[in-house]
Amino acid sequence: MTPIPGKENLKREIGVMALTLNILNITVGTGIFVIPAIIAEDLGATAILAYFVCGILIFLIALCFAEVGSKTTTSGGVYTYIETAFGPYAGFLANNIYWVGGCVFSDAAVANALADTLKFIFPSLSTEVFRIVFFLFIFGGLALLNIRSVKNVVRFIELATLGKLIPLILLVIIGARFVSTENLKWVSTPTFSNIGSASLLLFLAFLGFEGPLSNGGEIKNAKRAVPLAIFFGISLVLVLYMSIQLVTQGVLGATMPMHKDAPLAAVAGIAFGKAGAILIIIATILSMLGNIGGEILSIPRILFAGARDGLMPKPFAKVHSRFFTPYVAVIFYAALDYIFSVTGEFKVLATLASASVLIIYLGVSLATLKLRKKRDADEEKTFRVPGGVIVPVLASCGIIWLLSNLSKQELTGIAIFIFVFSVIYLFIKMLKGKK
Repeated sequence: MTPIPGKENLKREIGVMALTLNILNITVGTGIFVIPAIIAEDLGATAILAYFVCGILIFLIALCFAEVGSKTTTSGGVYTYIETAFGPYAGFLANNIYWVGGCVFSDAAVANALADTLKFIFPSLSTEVFRIVFFLFIFGGLALLNIRSVKNVVRFIELATLGKLIPLILLVIIGARFVSTENLKWVSTPTFSNIGSASLLLFLAFLGFEGPLSNGGEIKNAKRAVPLAIFFGISLVLVLYMSIQLVTQGVLGATMPMHKDAPLAAVAGIAFGKAGAILIIIATILSMLGNIGGEILSIPRILFAGARDGLMPKPFAKVHSRFFTPYVAVIFYAALDYIFSVTGEFKVLATLASASVLIIYLGVSLATLKLRKKRDADEEKTFRVPGGVIVPVLASCGIIWLLSNLSKQELTGIAIFIFVFSVIYLFIKMLKGKK
């Protein structure tokens, strides 16, 4: 079988279960292993309120994604949704802000965290040369796996997801036996400001569920699979996160600040003994590997979609004649991940990365309203958020509220980011005009 001109030529091999597991895999990243103590530092036992705030907002946003995602059966994810609603300029900004601002730098951060975690087992990773080789092995191996077969990558993600979820679930179940009800009592009343700041930080742990939707051209029956996978994935993430927070707070209580760097490892040490810390370290490693693998599976499809629509270099739209995967986009994305992992010049942009994703979420929420006006023959067969405009409007307001907690310096950085890509877009338009 050879690629057919004018078509994406991608195999539809991702079903509801695989998509749900990939949402779990990417969303349940490294943050949940440390964030319970950070959230509790200001809120104490009332930190659970921040989970309710984030849970409500992420469900509102997820409903918007479910609606626009069920109407889109081509690859590109957030880029395709926003471009369809607001045109090529908005699509170009969404494409680049998302994959550069929200993905490349976070992948590099996760890779460095993975190297730091493995230092306890392999001290040689403390040296620069070994780290460079390690990053090359990680990104090169995952890129090769992605190019050769989507099915094999999905299996790897399923294995990594289960490998990190099982220890976390065991930690919740067994750790619950060591919970003290005294540690869960509210001794102070949180302020609206404290909850807002904590929710902005906690929301980072919920980012990423949209990544797997970039594989729209490889999802079986997207009209059904996308809404179901989003609902199951987000529900499971929320239940898991809240359970982890309650058990961690209930076990550690006032000693939580003493375990700020690894609160779950501390709980595991109490619940499982000496083997507990090792178990959590293994889960952390699997979490990081699965997170990077899921990103390399999903995000290059955004480059592929941009090239397909003439907004990115044409080579990104090439599909391998044998494996039917966008191999050029995968190689380019993995190479950028590798470069920023080696240089480490991404720490300053870490906050901008999360803010970039929130801006994309805002674009998708607004796209839901916009696309409501475009009716097609299959509209009755697609998912539609109940309640009219209430859900997209509430989601938009919630995102704006979270973004209002950013500092002036961070907002300025985002504005510069958008300006630079706007200039690039105009330059591309000028070149096309001359041709």
